[in-house]
Amino acid sequence: MIKPALQSGTFLADVLAAREDFGRFHLWWLGQSGFLLQWQGKHLLFDPYLSDSLTKKYANTDKPHVRMTERVVAPEQLNFIDVVTSSHNHTDHLDAETLIPLLRANPKMELVIPEANREFVVDRLKTPIEMPRGLDAGQFTTAGGFKIHAVPAAHERLEKDANGRHKFLGYVVEFGGRRVYHSGDTVLYDGIVEWLRRWPIDVALLPINGRLPERRVDGNLWGREAAQLGKDIGARLVIPCHYEMFEFNTATPDEFVTGCKHLDQLHHVLRAGERWSSAELK
Repeated sequence: MIKPALQSGTFLADVLAAREDFGRFHLWWLGQSGFLLQWQGKHLLFDPYLSDSLTKKYANTDKPHVRMTERVVAPEQLNFIDVVTSSHNHTDHLDAETLIPLLRANPKMELVIPEANREFVVDRLKTPIEMPRGLDAGQFTTAGGFKIHAVPAAHERLEKDANGRHKFLGYVVEFGGRRVYHSGDTVLYDGIVEWLRRWPIDVALLPINGRLPERRVDGNLWGREAAQLGKDIGARLVIPCHYEMFEFNTATPDEFVTGCKHLDQLHHVLRAGERWSSAELK
């Protein structure tokens, strides 16, 4: 199994140390689509999956979810989180075994979700109906010092509820004149570039595991598509994600790296548990 670059105590020590670098923002990859964003002592979690719930759920089935990378940190150890997002209802983006311990450890934490998914989220997490902050594409909210804009995501298609609200979202997070785009699970769709060029994106966090019918799960961008999307939206940097978690649904970052180099797109490949800091942006 892949060992994270930093894990448990060493990971938490690095997060604490980074707070001293007050003028920059920091990102840690937590595996799959999970990222921790730190800025001026505030912390936002994108789509964390920090349990073995899917491995247990699919054990002894014809679709085993065999873990490839050890867990970076236990959710109950993250007792300093201000905001957490869920981009859609799939368990690796809305995990009760991650989010319930997080909510217990952070009673004042804000949870940002697609409004279309409110009833599902409340049922899964056993929260009050009014607790999550729901967004639809084109809307925004401010939570924990971050301004969070919702944009559509297509996993593998754009889907809406009966009221026309998107079930899958990405988020553009603004803070201190910076902008980080977390796509959630998505493929390319007509209009995605136009949506995202509304903001000067500093860092785009994009999935690269692709899509194959034999996996029998909805897919994502291929590495070359993630590289091209980063270039097309003018992202200053692209960081890949959504790989090296489950053996049946992964890819290497090689295609992504090759694509970025061909396009002269600045990129950075992280190991799970590793930190990237905005000092690297020129």
